[in-house]
Amino acid sequence: MQYADKVNEALSFLKTKTNQIPEVAIVLGSGLGGLADKIENAESISYADIPYWPRSTAPGHAGKLIIGALAGRRVVAMQGRVHYYEGYTMQEVTFPTRVLGLWGVKTFVATNASGAINTSLAAGTIVALQNHINMMGYNPLIGQNNDEWGVRFPDMTHPYDEEYLKILEKTAAREKIAFALGTYAAMTGPSFETAAEVRMLRTLGADVVGMSTVPEVIVANHMGMRVCGLSCVANAAAGITGNKLTHQEVLDTMNKTAASLCLLIESFLREMTL
Repeated sequence: MQYADKVNEALSFLKTKTNQIPEVAIVLGSGLGGLADKIENAESISYADIPYWPRSTAPGHAGKLIIGALAGRRVVAMQGRVHYYEGYTMQEVTFPTRVLGLWGVKTFVATNASGAINTSLAAGTIVALQNHINMMGYNPLIGQNNDEWGVRFPDMTHPYDEEYLKILEKTAAREKIAFALGTYAAMTGPSFETAAEVRMLRTLGADVVGMSTVPEVIVANHMGMRVCGLSCVANAAAGITGNKLTHQEVLDTMNKTAASLCLLIESFLREMTL
């Protein structure tokens, strides 16, 4: 079966499970699934039930789609994502993004946990992404282009919506949330970066580093969605403090940061335009 046919079959299935049509998609990264609890009139669909939908295997990713209302917007939240390091292809990693785009989603909000390369970023800081560096060695648009989804060579000058960045900056200041603007570097993982790699990424201009988000952001741009990226700093990147990195540390910090992220996203949804 062709990839486009699989995307359409998944979408057809979702439409049989809910009459709601989301306008905003929110991808919840490691330890950030709690935002889904705030969604009103929520309908939950397990990834395992959706045809061809990849299943999350990483800790901290519940593997559910939550559809409902949040801050006056019709939203669909991905309670967990899949990653390239789990063994999925880039087309599989971005399969949900394709489905959500065809469903009518206009705004794509991606969240993730990251390590701070910029030493001025303390754990718990929320970084609104201005740009990214794709160090994953692959682009999800490689292969035959589907002209119905997007152009062959999509522009990536501003992969993260500039108007949204201004709203986020203003909102964070008003709510007194630890906040910064920055550039995200995406590595394949699952091993954390070496200290030498972190030094390289700092030289390239990266502020934070992680193992996700960029493939989905590329595809969301390809499909014409407006994109917002929020990276929660979980720890200092390798070699900065000399401490070893663990995923449990990431989850612990994300649990502490979740309330600030929820507040920022809800305030953003109230002020944004589609």
